[in-house]
Formats: sequence, structure tokens, C-alpha cells
Amino acid sequence: MNTNQTDASTFDLFKRGFRNGIPIGLGYLAVSFSLGIAASNVGINGTQSFFASILCLASAGEYAGFTLIGAGASYLEMAVMTFVVNARYMLMSCSMSQRMSPDTSVIHRTCMAYSITDELFALAIARPGYLRPEYSYGATLASAPLWAIGTTLGCIAGNIMPANLASAFSVALFGMFIAVIVPPARTNRVIAYLIAICFALSAAAHYLPSLSSISSGTKTIVLTVAISAIAAIVHPQAQREDNAE
Repeated sequence: MNTNQTDASTFDLFKRGFRNGIPIGLGYLAVSFSLGIAASNVGINGTQSFFASILCLASAGEYAGFTLIGAGASYLEMAVMTFVVNARYMLMSCSMSQRMSPDTSVIHRTCMAYSITDELFALAIARPGYLRPEYSYGATLASAPLWAIGTTLGCIAGNIMPANLASAFSVALFGMFIAVIVPPARTNRVIAYLIAICFALSAAAHYLPSLSSISSGTKTIVLTVAISAIAAIVHPQAQREDNAE
């Protein structure tokens, strides 16, 4: 295994991670501003939005939480929905654990797991050799605070802006989710079909009299689990053997 990262000094790795995390942090600052607008729309203040973002580095998970708060969902619904939406991070954690040195302590592994996001995972997993905690800490320190600050600024702005202007800004968050689903939908017909099915069933669950009385949180959980489970059964991913290092 390549030992370039393993042989680097602790400070050099931290500095390199911090430098590589700055562009990600700037992107987080812009995206989380829209998330803060969504938080303000359900009555969350700036301080609450800051701690929500610094403790949960997940745009989809936070947005689901804010939506459920606005819908008056129960704590159980919120916990289950957050678990379902953020379940992919468990797979990322398993992948990263295979790249760590056996000598990495449980404390370091736990701290590294806290900062696993889509972007930081891609940044870390692309590194050669063993994954070192110092690199992850540097990247996290450069990006996570900007995520929380952006959410806070958006929340404060949403609380002082006119309602119609705040509503217009909150639409930007949907643009982020569209940017997430469109590229894979263009290259994978199955994903495109599933997205269309999700839209149709979500609309049906909202307007059908027999389903409209069910809380938004429960409907979201049921649809997410059911559609993903059926898709996994009907269209299983082909197993691929990776080349040995």
C-alpha cells in the first residue's frame, strides 16, 4: 500500500486537509444559507440552526428534520426519518474503516465518523495509503464551521426578510436536491424511473383522502423505505470485484 500519507508529519497532513477542505466549506456556506431559510420558515432561530448544523452535517437529514418540525411530527418519526435519510453514511463509514491503519484508536475512528459527508468522504477516500485522522480533522475544521455559519446566516436573514422573499430564497434548496438527482438520472434509466415514481406516489399520498390524514413524517418514512426496498429487489446492483491493491 502507498505510504505517502502515512509518512507525512501530523501537522503537514492537518494543513493539507485544511487547505483541501476550504473549497468544500465555501460550497457549504452557499448551500446551507438556503437551509437556514428553510429553518426560519418553521420557527427555528439562529442559535438553534447553528447547533443543528454543527451537530448534523447532512443537508438532506437536516432538511428532513426541519420539515418534520414544521409538520408537527413526533420525536419518533423524526428519529426514524433522520436514520433512514442518513443511512448511506454507515456504508461510507464501513468503506473508510477498511482504509484506516489497524492502530487507529476508537476515539479517532469515532471523531472521523462524525465528519463523514458526501464531499469529505470523497476527499478522504481519494487519498493514497492509510487514512490518517489529522487529514480528516483539517478538512473538517475548514468546512464544518462554514456549514453551520451559513445555516445561521440564512436563518437570521429568513427571520428578518418579508415572508414572500424568504419563501423565494427557500426554493434554492430544492435546486440543490435537483442537482443531486438529475446527473444520475440522465445516465441510469432505472434511477430516472424511480424518481418519477417517487414524485407520483408523494403527490398521491398528499391528495388521496385515504392517505392525506396520515402525518407527513410517517408518509415520508413509508415511501422512502418501501420504494428503495422494492427497487433493490427488482433492480439489484451487479456485484463487482475490485482489483487488489
